[in-house]
Amino acid sequence: MQDHQSVDLLVVGAGMAGLTAGARAVRNGLSVTVVEIGEDVGGSARYAGYAWTAPSHEVMERHNPGGEASLKRALVDRFAEGIAWIRSTGVEVKDAQPILSFGQGHQFDTHHYVDTCRRIIVEAGGTLLLTTDTARLLLEGGTVTGAELVTADGARRKVRATSTLLATGGFQGDTDLRNQFVHPHADRMELRSNPHSRGAGHRLATAAGAATGRAEAGFYGHLIPSGIPFADPSDFVDLSLYYSEHALLFNLLGERFTDETLGDHLTAMALMEQPENRGLLIADARVFRDWVVGSYVRGAVAVDKFALADKRGGRTGFAESLDELDHLPEEWGYDGPSVRAAVERFNARAAAGEEPVPGRRLDRMPLDEPPYYVIETVPAITFPFHGVRIDDRARVLGEDGQPVEGLLAAGSDTGGLWYRAYAGGIASALVFGLTAAGSATVRAVRATRATRPGEAPL
Repeated sequence: MQDHQSVDLLVVGAGMAGLTAGARAVRNGLSVTVVEIGEDVGGSARYAGYAWTAPSHEVMERHNPGGEASLKRALVDRFAEGIAWIRSTGVEVKDAQPILSFGQGHQFDTHHYVDTCRRIIVEAGGTLLLTTDTARLLLEGGTVTGAELVTADGARRKVRATSTLLATGGFQGDTDLRNQFVHPHADRMELRSNPHSRGAGHRLATAAGAATGRAEAGFYGHLIPSGIPFADPSDFVDLSLYYSEHALLFNLLGERFTDETLGDHLTAMALMEQPENRGLLIADARVFRDWVVGSYVRGAVAVDKFALADKRGGRTGFAESLDELDHLPEEWGYDGPSVRAAVERFNARAAAGEEPVPGRRLDRMPLDEPPYYVIETVPAITFPFHGVRIDDRARVLGEDGQPVEGLLAAGSDTGGLWYRAYAGGIASALVFGLTAAGSATVRAVRATRATRPGEAPL
């Protein structure tokens, strides 16, 4: 087995978090090697276009009360620094704009950004190894000292590193881990992500003694039409039914079971708990006009979600009146009259100014403008909220709550930040990628000074 030259920072995973950390680290003067199992860099960041999060600690607490306090505070406090970092690379970042009902963020070209980070790393003398797997972490006396790699031709090599960062993007590509840590039927969900995030970071970290977060933390994803597999990454956005926040969602029993206005990403988790993990999403002409064919956020391309689902062979229905809901296809398994009656009950309470059941925080207007647009929907997963525990310096924590020396993690490999709530995955990868680079820099300087007798410690 050939030993590679030792580096200050070994990055496992070349997505948003890993490339951010690598680029920042080489600018800090560190030697860096980046390992990526795929044939190209970028991961799921190539499918994104915004970095956003909660604009204040109060808003973050209101929308994500179960998340780890120190991680939430770090994300909010360091977000502006993250945006400044993107601009420092020469990538254009648009001015701040509202995202969802509570967030604030910036649009930028994520393709340009990840390619720019790659260029920064390589031009500074860093090494990028594609189609390379990470077999195991190297451990010496409880300290992570690098990793053993396997290249595409099966050759094995060791990379020694002062710090090793896990940034493999989560385990959403592994159905066994999804069933274990997300939901017993999580394997049913379509994968709304790159296919290479299969839990490498989770396995490597836990083998080194890392602790992980709560298994019931949930996942980030969106509702999509049932029965339509993703054909290519553009479907991740085009088929996501973001407008569900303004529609009504019913389970197989013909019942509303959640406040849809909390957000499509939260409704996806709620639907996962319902019978057969599927439901009917119903919009009227107002919702269709204002939300179905509109842009989810300013600047995004508008797509007629209903027309696309219908064209692709999804279960869709068009009703000229509520009475026509009585005739839902029998093979769908829903009781049409019960669904119609539930819509009528909602409309009656909304028209009277009464709180519906379940409650509805936003958009309490009745759905009483025909025609009606019906899509059967299911959840799709982007990444899990369960993951490796870290502190606010991106250091991986062991079962005893103390840092595992030499080991860092960032992005969707980490857990604890989100608990059945969400406010920006790109923002988290950006902030904790930069944080990891900072921690690696401190460790590299300390290691250098330790080899120079007479110098004061950092």
